[in-house]
Amino acid sequence: MGHVNELPCNMIIDTGANVSIIRNDLAQKLKEKLLWTPPRVVLQTVTGEKIDIHGKLKVKIRFGDTTYQHAVYVADIADPFILGLDFLKEHGFTLDFNKNELRSIHEEVTIFKIKHRTESIRQVTANENITIPPRIEIIVPGYIGNDVSFISGLIGSAENKANGLLIASTLVDLSRKTIPVRICNVTEKSRVFQKGEVLATCSPVTCVCKSSSLLLSNSPQQLTPDLLENAELSPEQKSSAERLFQEFEDVFSRNSSDIGHTTVTQHRIDTADHPPIKQHPRRLPFAKQEEVGTLLREMQENDIIEPSSSPWASPIVLVRKKDGSTRFCVDYRKLNDVTKKDSYPLPRIDDTLDTLSGHKWFSTLDLKSGYWQVEIHPEDREKQHSLPAKDYGSSKSCRSGSAMRQLLSSA
Repeated sequence: MGHVNELPCNMIIDTGANVSIIRNDLAQKLKEKLLWTPPRVVLQTVTGEKIDIHGKLKVKIRFGDTTYQHAVYVADIADPFILGLDFLKEHGFTLDFNKNELRSIHEEVTIFKIKHRTESIRQVTANENITIPPRIEIIVPGYIGNDVSFISGLIGSAENKANGLLIASTLVDLSRKTIPVRICNVTEKSRVFQKGEVLATCSPVTCVCKSSSLLLSNSPQQLTPDLLENAELSPEQKSSAERLFQEFEDVFSRNSSDIGHTTVTQHRIDTADHPPIKQHPRRLPFAKQEEVGTLLREMQENDIIEPSSSPWASPIVLVRKKDGSTRFCVDYRKLNDVTKKDSYPLPRIDDTLDTLSGHKWFSTLDLKSGYWQVEIHPEDREKQHSLPAKDYGSSKSCRSGSAMRQLLSSA
């Protein structure tokens, strides 16, 4: 047990880890500003799986009365804190295996006592009498007991295993009563296991937690490794790009449902004093009605439409895309006929090309779903009511090309 910035914390000493790591949720409790560095360090588990890095953090690590300052990586790991080889070397720690102690050569005090973990290895025994025919591989039901202190385990060969039997290394869920053990008899004789006889061993494993979608949405650093992985940039250029991503991380879409809405403007639908226009819904094939319901639910979940009761109504039109999926459209032609148009011209291509003169770097940005990202003014939303919509109704999003051009020009 130690303290990180005076916060009590259980720490794991791992001489196989080249760097020290603090778990992301614990780092957030410290409320310290991340020291972001270019992703030159790739964190991997012993199985080769990559760990996402959220940044770097400078912390104060205290054992007893002694405090050490050290920079640690913030990542999604199972343990709260891992003290790696970098910390041990930098601050002059030494391992005394004879006394099972970790000592600081400067203060000459015992910091940790190392506990043997061999007692965590459990034996897997046969649930019943089993006969394995020669040159056959089978899965044998095993038993490990109820007093197990870990949830996931790795099946391995027992030390006293008979010659000619191969035990497959398997990751197993110990919450189940029966543990599957895969055994191959490569001999020419049958092998018999009596009930209760040891089949294999089961060792505890440490899980590496993968990032969830929620975590990704709150972690701008998650964007940079993917975007810059294949970029032909120098380390300084990558560092500048990462800072840019962090500064404007709120404008990047994280997943298919992360559409976002601009706060720069709201689109108005000026129909003056014209009475509401109501059109009859078009008949949809029965097979398409369920698909329409799914599309409507998705749009409401993404805050594109909202429930509505309106005197205005326009019919739904389903358009088949080239990839076979369905595009949800609404026929607003009659609404457009009575709407006062906002005439905003397209920019001239030659003027646009002139603005590129003298520049060396060019980037292209594409909106996730342009028309859906500009909100309709609340007073005009009822005019975009569509049928059939059942529990759904008015669109909250813009359908005007002129409004989109004006918005993009002001950006």
